[in-house]
Amino acid sequence: MTQHDAAGSGPDDDHGPPDWFAAVAEEPPPAEQPEPPSAALPRSRPRKGQRRERSSAARWASGSEPEEGRAPGARRRAGAEESADPQTRARDICLRLLTGAAKSRKQLADALRKREIPEDVADEVLTRLEEVGLIDDAAFAAAWVESRHAVRGLSRRALTQELRTKGVAADLVEQAVAQVDHDDETEAARALVDRKLRATRGLDAQVRTRRLVGMLARRGYSEGLAFRVVRGALESEEQDGT
Repeated sequence: MTQHDAAGSGPDDDHGPPDWFAAVAEEPPPAEQPEPPSAALPRSRPRKGQRRERSSAARWASGSEPEEGRAPGARRRAGAEESADPQTRARDICLRLLTGAAKSRKQLADALRKREIPEDVADEVLTRLEEVGLIDDAAFAAAWVESRHAVRGLSRRALTQELRTKGVAADLVEQAVAQVDHDDETEAARALVDRKLRATRGLDAQVRTRRLVGMLARRGYSEGLAFRVVRGALESEEQDGT
């Protein structure tokens, strides 16, 4: 695997004239695609000696295990009073959010904070969900990178930024983004340009270059890589006479 930094720079970067590159890179990107579904995330297997502990935690997460100090009958009699129990509320909130899409621990923690769940209760619930594999930031990051790179062609720089905003730890971000190397980025950038090339035909060459490079810039590609790919595509088009 070719080693390059997360910013997407490389020894073959060649920078074009444009003081406008930074400006187009800052333009608002298209609306985000839905997050990878939770089903796409691999479930972690319990390590030897932990099966019994996780089985208990799984029953707790599903609500089938009574809370400590409360018998099943007493828990049923509590009825509507359970809705006021912070731990039950926190668990239900997390499970509801995880049903729609995978979430990082920080995303769930933020959701619990907004709903005024006490911090100690939130931490306990999130830890229990990690124990049963319903929260797995490493798997979440890996699935996020695979999906966003394949579907939107995002660069390592853009993927890194997205995962950071979701609160994934730096080492897990680095590990996940390592799935995409420099060759993968170049191939994705070429595919993006090829997809947009026909729509720019008939325009001035400089206008075409600006639009195509700007498109790559908004997906996090470096200036050098963006210009190299766009120039190559335009030259190939001219040689083919298309």
